[in-house]
Amino acid sequence: MSQARSVFQFNSIIVREPSRSVVNGLRADDRGNPTYEGVKSEHDAYIAAMRDAGVEVTILPALEAFPDSIFVEDPALVFTEGAILLRPGAESRVGETAEITPTLRDMFETVLDLPGSGFADGGDVLTTPKSVMIGLSARTDKVGAEALSACIEKLGRKAEIVATPEGVLHFKTDCSLLDDESVLSTARLARSGVFKDFKQIIIPEGEEPAANALRVNDVVMVGSDFPRTIEMLDKLGYKVVPMKTTQIGKIDAGLSCMSLRWYRNG
Repeated sequence: MSQARSVFQFNSIIVREPSRSVVNGLRADDRGNPTYEGVKSEHDAYIAAMRDAGVEVTILPALEAFPDSIFVEDPALVFTEGAILLRPGAESRVGETAEITPTLRDMFETVLDLPGSGFADGGDVLTTPKSVMIGLSARTDKVGAEALSACIEKLGRKAEIVATPEGVLHFKTDCSLLDDESVLSTARLARSGVFKDFKQIIIPEGEEPAANALRVNDVVMVGSDFPRTIEMLDKLGYKVVPMKTTQIGKIDAGLSCMSLRWYRNG
C-alpha cells in the first residue's frame, strides 16, 4: 500500500463529551475517583489542542449509561479508507459500539463490522507506516485480533498481531508513534522486540504512563505530569504540547483513547 501522507497526519477527529457517570469508569488500579469537572476540563483542553493542531472536531453528546464512553477509540477504528466497528473486551462497554455506529455510517462510505465472537479494543491498535499493530491483551483476544486483522486488510492495509506485556491494560498504554521511524515505548514493551524495526525512544523509569503520547500533525501531545519525558522529547526536537491527564489517568486512560482520528479526503 502506498502512503500518500504520514500516518499521524489528521484533519478530522471524533470525540464524545464525558458523562457525569465518568466518575464510575473502569480502572485496574484504584487511585480514587476522578471528578466530573476535572475530566471535563481535561477533555475541553484536549479539544482545544486538537483544533490548534489543525484538526476539525466532531463532538458527540455524553452517554450517561456508559461511564467510559468518553474513550471513543475503543469501540471503533477509523482510517481514510473506512471505519471498523469493534467489540470491546469489557462487558460494560460492549453497547458503546451501537451508540457510535450511526455517526460512522454518516461519515464513512465503508464501515465494516468485526466478524465472529472475539473481542478487540481500539486501545490495542497502533497504526505505523509499516503495519497496523494489534496487541493481544486482557481486552483483545486472539479471535478478535484475527478478525480485526482481516478487516484491516480488507481496507487495503497490512495488519500484524503482537503481544502486550502481562499486566498492561492496552498495547498503547505502553507505546505511541512519534514519527515515521520512531516509537515512544516503555522499557518492558521494548524488551519484547515488537519495535525492532523502529528507532525506540524509552520512557524514563517511573514515568511509564507517559508512553501513551499522541502525535497529531506537527505536535506530540504528552501528559503534563511527566516532566522528564517532556524534556527528553523536547531535546530530541519534537514540538511537545503538555496535556493534563491527571483525572482521566485515574480511570486507566491516556491521550489516544479520547479521539478517533483520520485524514478525510475531499
